Amino acid sequence: MNAPDAPAPTAADRPAHAASPAHASDGLRAALSEAGLHTPVTGGAADADVRVGPLAPADARQLARLIRTGTKRTLKTARALREICAGHRIELPGLRVRQGRITLGPVRVEDAARLARVLGAVPPPAARPAPPAGTDAAFVGALLGHVFPEATGGGALSVSVREEAPGLLDLGAIDARTARRLVRALRF
Repeated sequence: MNAPDAPAPTAADRPAHAASPAHASDGLRAALSEAGLHTPVTGGAADADVRVGPLAPADARQLARLIRTGTKRTLKTARALREICAGHRIELPGLRVRQGRITLGPVRVEDAARLARVLGAVPPPAARPAPPAGTDAAFVGALLGHVFPEATGGGALSVSVREEAPGLLDLGAIDARTARRLVRALRF
């Protein structure tokens, strides 16, 4: 005996997270609603900007708690990375958490060279002449870009030389997992 044909699932039957909303404002509106927070959310043309309407104080506190809970581990990792780098006298003034990733930001060439050495980069032999001024940043950037994946077990780091400021390198963003491995590498 064949079972009767089941009706096709409707939009109401599908889980809310199954399809991602077309616009950022729709996604934010849905996430706030799922969290029990009720506030107007509007999106501009093609979501050029998204506006969140007024929140009741209790909803604002709940939203702050949710954000802190959701980013707690990444923020803790960023803090640990900042502290261990400071212990090695490596300044990362641009270290920030952005969109769930840890951006290392601009760094002086000397600090990037110190980071590369701490991660195990082998300095060039003393018999080799020093690179000409201006290529020092490129050399240190390449050295750091090479040693970083080895030290972190595969995590990549984008490193670029600032044309307008040859004494600075721009270090890219890494995910929290790679950042935790970096912290472990800097500890040992």
